[in-house]
Amino acid sequence: MSAFERIYLLYFICFIFVISAPAAAFAPRPPGKLVDLGGHKLHMYCTGKGSPTVVVENGLGDFSFDWVLVQRQVSSFSRICTYDRAGYAWSDPGPQPRTFAQLNLELHDALAKLRERGPFILVGHSFGGPVARNFARTYPHDLAGIVLVDAAYEGMRVGVGGKVTIRLGEGAKGRDIPPPHEDMKDSDRPPSHPSSGPQPDQPLDSLYKILPPGAQKMHLWAQNLLEIAAAENSQREWSVEYYAKQLATHQAGTLGTIPLVVLTRADGGYGKDQDVPAAQQEQERKDGQAQLTQLSTTSRQIIVSSGHNMELEAPDQVVAAIHRVVIAARKGGRM
Repeated sequence: MSAFERIYLLYFICFIFVISAPAAAFAPRPPGKLVDLGGHKLHMYCTGKGSPTVVVENGLGDFSFDWVLVQRQVSSFSRICTYDRAGYAWSDPGPQPRTFAQLNLELHDALAKLRERGPFILVGHSFGGPVARNFARTYPHDLAGIVLVDAAYEGMRVGVGGKVTIRLGEGAKGRDIPPPHEDMKDSDRPPSHPSSGPQPDQPLDSLYKILPPGAQKMHLWAQNLLEIAAAENSQREWSVEYYAKQLATHQAGTLGTIPLVVLTRADGGYGKDQDVPAAQQEQERKDGQAQLTQLSTTSRQIIVSSGHNMELEAPDQVVAAIHRVVIAARKGGRM
């Protein structure tokens, strides 16, 4: 075999190895720690000093590093932890089903294993809003305050394709929520699949171009992992049951007196191509966001001129809201 042929053969073997390598081979180095929860690991990134510690609960399809613009600023006045839910980025797929209770247990246990001391201030963005609310009810002694960032809520109208809209909570089957668990059963493990490395046909959305270059690369990698689909499908499926239960019971005051800030975007931006008039959708949205302030007797709503992803579009205002709740918690809950 000639030298050229040997080099070509080596190149071919390396090429085959790369395209057949598992997703982990493409993974950037995680900025935080991988916390072993017993059969699966959760990625959590904590920075800064001071109490109470702020913990961010992401929206669907979002990742820990999407909050870098907020985390850097909050780190200057308090400790803050961002994390990736099971099946996202570096976090392993977790036990099924992905109920709010399951998400809450994993976050609670990860914080404990890292010896992060509560009570915490939870920041819930979008889907993370109701997840944070459920955490507050499940672990009330671990909560010092909440910031809801354009959060989803029971009865919220969302588009489901074409002109069709539904309200969150419709279509619930009335199923009992199964108890959460950390031990990974055989039924919890996702089926094997081909490499889930970055796909060139799924470019980075322009929304994320404001992130530092390193975070942009992380998002491009993470958004194309196949594991996220199973996690999000289960989260959506079981969230309907929670929304239905919330619609059926009075929610005002369920967070007691803990400091609460509700950040609401000024304009919903609805079009005219859905089955419900834009004006009706906008009024429903405003009413729903206003009702979130009634969850606690110590609350404040702040209207933000921004789109839905305030952590990217209005990070300074998100930081200001977090700072407000941090100060309130330090003063014993007065805001």
